[in-house]
Amino acid sequence: MTLATFSTDGGAVLRVHGRGPTPESAELVGPRARVSSVPTGDGRGWRVEFPLEASRWGGAPLPLPSGDYRLFLNAVAEDVESVPLMQLGTLRAEIVDGVLRVGPPVHPAYDSGEAQDALERRYATRPGALENAVFFESFYGRNASCNPLAIDRELARRAPHVTRYWSVVDLSVAVPDGAIAVVEGSPEWWRARGAARLLVVNDWLRRRFARRRGQRVLQTWHGTPVKRLALHRPGFDPRRAVAVVREGRRWNVLLAQNAYAERILGKAYAFLSRPIWVEGYPRNDVLVTGDATSAREILGIAASDRVLLYAPTWRDDREQMVDFVDLSRLAADTDAVILVRGHSRTIQQGSDTIGARVIDVTTFPDISQLLLVADALITDYSSVMFDFSVTGKPMYFLVPDLEHYRGELRGFYFDLAAHAPGPVVRTQAELTDAVNAPDPQQFTGRYRAWNARFNSRDDGHAAERVVARILDQGFVARE
Repeated sequence: MTLATFSTDGGAVLRVHGRGPTPESAELVGPRARVSSVPTGDGRGWRVEFPLEASRWGGAPLPLPSGDYRLFLNAVAEDVESVPLMQLGTLRAEIVDGVLRVGPPVHPAYDSGEAQDALERRYATRPGALENAVFFESFYGRNASCNPLAIDRELARRAPHVTRYWSVVDLSVAVPDGAIAVVEGSPEWWRARGAARLLVVNDWLRRRFARRRGQRVLQTWHGTPVKRLALHRPGFDPRRAVAVVREGRRWNVLLAQNAYAERILGKAYAFLSRPIWVEGYPRNDVLVTGDATSAREILGIAASDRVLLYAPTWRDDREQMVDFVDLSRLAADTDAVILVRGHSRTIQQGSDTIGARVIDVTTFPDISQLLLVADALITDYSSVMFDFSVTGKPMYFLVPDLEHYRGELRGFYFDLAAHAPGPVVRTQAELTDAVNAPDPQQFTGRYRAWNARFNSRDDGHAAERVVARILDQGFVARE
């Protein structure tokens, strides 16, 4: 078994050493990141150092995402002797059962249930004035993206004096320039959440929420719904109903992409007597104003390559992304590069998909850039369909579990097969045929009706309108 030590000299480092011939290659491999290093030795013993950070998607090196990492020497998995938990500044690390376990840099003193209860009580009773700041959170801190990101960028432009905090699960999450990352559960996270005048989120507020006088919550949500949600989900569960109503009462304003979503979300969350802003989605502004050049370069995709984005939604009855498609086979059969984007709820449970001409972009920071890159979208019941349609590019709906999803898991607000602006297929063979032999005229009428219903406010200026309302209504101070 190889030996290891941790160091903080020049950043968090794992040093591994062993006896015998020097390995030709060494790599730490986790579910969503990997680090390579070159071993050195004299034939009798060897050593290798791994900076516990990685550069992903062309960004600056950041601490490794939380998770378990295996050591591979010469492409063979090796166990490492156990090392107790260490606080390494930007992360915590230990070696258990031969595996490197990386976690967020929350001090162990604050990582117990009792300590978190104490921080919650302090948060709920903290006196003092609010800070002219915004607390952003996207998909429970798993990334900095979606509507909150677009609002952050416009707010930074219009009101640079406003402090911007971003809730993150760990410091592997890149936050926008000028923003301050606060790790969930840390004292800094609780303080920022309680002190900010405005909270901008795109999903439920987790943990305890105690509204301070003058504090506001803008719920942007994360998509126009096609599948039933909240109070509309199949089967009545009293506890779920109570939780939904309680959650809806935490919000001051709800953002909707269109009038259809306004009606659905308002009823699903019993949000019937407070304002709903129907302004289009800020995250879609780039689909009107941007281009795909820089994202293609980051992904290593040639300008001449055809790109298919496969982005299925998550399932209530499984933790990982669905496996309905042989992605390498699809790439070969369509002569395309396949981008595969798992749902945010499958990031921590799953691992990157690997295959010829297949790029797993589940952790790519902003899906809007992927929608620009893609020449066509393959999805099922994901709300990404309402965003991608802004581009006017082809969409394909692969739904092998349609009856199960409709009858048992969720159900729909409308008949997707009757209104989808693209082919609805059940098998990979049908999908391949549809992609290889598109009929551009077949769905023209449906696509036009779809855009009129769902994308009338997606004009490239949604973030401007939302931030103007934030400032006009005094959610943050102008100066």
